[in-house]
Amino acid sequence: MMEHAIIARDPGGPEVLDWVDWHVHPPEDGEVLVRHTAVGLNFIDTYFRSGLYPWPGDILIPGGEAAGVVEALGEGVEGFAVGDRVAYTTPNGACCTARAIPADRLVRLPDAVPDEIAASVMLKGLTAHYLIHDSFPVRDGQTVLVHAAAGGVGLLLGQWLKARGVRAIGTAGGADKVALARAHGYDAVIDYRAGDFVDAVMAATDGNGVDAVYDSVGRDTWRGSLACLKKRGMFVNFGQSSGTLDEFRISDLAKGSLSATRPVLFDFIADPQELRSRAADLFAAITGGILTPRVGQTWPLADTAAAHRALEGRQTTGASVLQP
Repeated sequence: MMEHAIIARDPGGPEVLDWVDWHVHPPEDGEVLVRHTAVGLNFIDTYFRSGLYPWPGDILIPGGEAAGVVEALGEGVEGFAVGDRVAYTTPNGACCTARAIPADRLVRLPDAVPDEIAASVMLKGLTAHYLIHDSFPVRDGQTVLVHAAAGGVGLLLGQWLKARGVRAIGTAGGADKVALARAHGYDAVIDYRAGDFVDAVMAATDGNGVDAVYDSVGRDTWRGSLACLKKRGMFVNFGQSSGTLDEFRISDLAKGSLSATRPVLFDFIADPQELRSRAADLFAAITGGILTPRVGQTWPLADTAAAHRALEGRQTTGASVLQP
């Protein structure tokens, strides 16, 4: 069947992304054909497009999360039916109108979770889940620092941390993003454009520092992140929107007996049962009012290149969704 997809034939900037006719094969054994209703946009998409992360083949279809409707089932698929609303997150392949995908990568959507919201939280929400439950399991009364607090993961973290009794300090760029993060659970938000965030964090903690830092920015922030930690604190680097940590050395952790981890979401959801358990927690937090996901902007799927430009230009807030 003929559909449409965003593809890149060579690594590069947003200009390498093309909207093309794309043939989708019928679902094979264990697969489900999903027609997309919404596709999420994430910074990791730009890592793949640029070539920072290796491609799975000669041609790249970017996109790491989506929601849609089941249109057909391959042999041996159980637990799904035609017409089911589903969502998923995978490293690539979501920027298309329909695709066949292994059934064990899908989760069914509760009626109370709209498709657009589901497409905006599968990657970001499951990331927030493993960060606070596994990478650094937070406890009531702790204090943590979150960079990019007004981003898609950052806004979810602020709300979830507050619900767990954790004091969250965020960083964001500009007054509007600072205000947005404050409205999503952060006890304090620092405008990194206005001065050194390390000084501001230490002032906000009476010189004590924080128990952990969740850092998705990377090159521009990692030194300051370490400087903000208490003794035996944890540095969680889960992204690198400003570039890789090329100069980081294990000896940098010696001052204060610090720890560091570089987690990747897909290692935390590789097992289908774990994927569905985490997704159930995420959806329960949404339907229970703990999390109020925010879609800050949308683009037609055909305009994915424009969406990439806005994302890399730090012109977005919250989650971004592409509409097939």
